[in-house]
Amino acid sequence: MKLMNSLLLRPARVALALIFCVTTLGAGVFPARSQTKTSRKPALSAEWTAALERITADSLRGHLSFIASDSLEGRNTPSRGLDIAAEYIAAQFRRAGLEPAGDDGYFQTATWGEVVAASRRARQLAPEEAALKVRNVAGLLRGSDPTLKDTYVILSAHYDHVGVRPEREGDKIFNGANDDGSGTVSVVEIASALASLKQRPKRSLLFLTFFGEEKGLLGSRYYGSHPLVPLEKTVAQINLEQLGRTDDSEGPQVGTVTMTGFDYTDLGETLNHAGDATGVKAYKHPRNSDAYFGRSDNQALADVGVPAHTLGVAFEFPDYHGAGDHWDKIDYANMARVARTVALTLLFVADNPRAPKWNEANPRTAKYVEAWKKLHGQ
Repeated sequence: MKLMNSLLLRPARVALALIFCVTTLGAGVFPARSQTKTSRKPALSAEWTAALERITADSLRGHLSFIASDSLEGRNTPSRGLDIAAEYIAAQFRRAGLEPAGDDGYFQTATWGEVVAASRRARQLAPEEAALKVRNVAGLLRGSDPTLKDTYVILSAHYDHVGVRPEREGDKIFNGANDDGSGTVSVVEIASALASLKQRPKRSLLFLTFFGEEKGLLGSRYYGSHPLVPLEKTVAQINLEQLGRTDDSEGPQVGTVTMTGFDYTDLGETLNHAGDATGVKAYKHPRNSDAYFGRSDNQALADVGVPAHTLGVAFEFPDYHGAGDHWDKIDYANMARVARTVALTLLFVADNPRAPKWNEANPRTAKYVEAWKKLHGQ
């Protein structure tokens, strides 16, 4: 009987020994990575998860294949192609059920003459040219909190590009698929996804697409001086540029996202938190993060004190401002992952009673801190 018991118990002992060895060895080799990963990954509600999953590669491809098609002739500011793009974006905001937030439905209108006259590139325009309307496109998702719904988080991108170069041989249309069709359709797709939430975030979300970025940030600067919601109630702007191409000139960027002025505010921490949940690594580029801060549509709102950054995947890529920036060169699977990360960042900011703050310890933020204090009467 003793021998029989020993034989019967031996497999169990062996199994326990194996489990002990594997557990012990595993804990010794992988503790920091596995435990950190588990502890850092935020728990998301089922509704938030379902909303993020509505952002798909196929849907992004469908939007961008139109926005960056030859039919829109490179979306120059001003142009017929730009007007068509504006109508398409407004139609998507309408389809999602966003509230129109402009002075003309979903459009914030200006005349080309008044915009150019206010810019550093002011020049004489023919009367008919000075009068061809230009439009930002704006849709609002109203927040749920009785108090915080009157504060706003902006998600934006520029929907223009550089148009047609008739003097060129071969391909004359600069389609601007990555720059910044990718940011534009990500705004559209994220707006549609978050509009599906039954329980809205506490703060309101303003979705904006700007004209004239390629002509000197004209659309965002116009918005900065003609805001559709109070600037002092605008807690943050997340602007999107070049989310689609992973063939960065410095090497492939798959599963990553970067941000200009990464440590200028505490929004970098929020982006890291969202990336932990979606499996996307957020990082600060050692040179370009600061150098590119003033080169996109976040600058206009930063200048008046609103914590504002631009998010992207590649700072520089083949075909940048070239005729070859086509929609079929986009990594849509990666773009969808990054867009989900952006959407979650937006939700974290919008659902947090604590507003983002400028990093006063960083000397590069001094003028933005002063502008914020002035904006808030301090």
